[in-house]
Amino acid sequence: MTSRLKPVVLALALTNLLPLAAQAQQALVPAQSEIQFVSRQMGVPVQGKFKSFSAQVAFDPAKLAASKIAFTVDTGSADISREANAELPKSEWFNVAQFPKATFQSSSVKRLDGNRFEVAGKLSIKGLSSDVVVPVTLAQSGATTTATGSFPIKRLAFRIGEKEWADTSMVADEVQVKFKLALTGVGKL
Repeated sequence: MTSRLKPVVLALALTNLLPLAAQAQQALVPAQSEIQFVSRQMGVPVQGKFKSFSAQVAFDPAKLAASKIAFTVDTGSADISREANAELPKSEWFNVAQFPKATFQSSSVKRLDGNRFEVAGKLSIKGLSSDVVVPVTLAQSGATTTATGSFPIKRLAFRIGEKEWADTSMVADEVQVKFKLALTGVGKL
């Protein structure tokens, strides 16, 4: 490569890395974050959580159209109780061997008012995808922005709880997903 082309190639490479650098400034703080779910088994609420998940966030309150949010949840990290935890990885539930990850990828972010937003996107679990709209409230304290919210999903739409577990009198179809995500590097709201 000629010495005149090297600066051009370097400049192009850096230009391609700038969006990644902006994303790298926003990071999930796992110790302050949680993803929970509440289902009903024979009418009784059953709460669980995912112990392992990650996020890739490029959120700019001033440029919502360019904002992107993606989550990956390790389905094998679902935690309800010792007995349930032994069942959840099986093919009838999360089928962790074939589908170890559930994902969410945003398609749009819209401000509702002040610190309340709506994030639309695709949720994929067990190889099936569905459009979801997630209400999110943001709160800032120092360098940390905390995003909280909840939204319902229909577990049977994702084949979670198949065969004898498809009976909604045993386990309700609706599952409420709740989250609290602490992020660093988000601009002022």
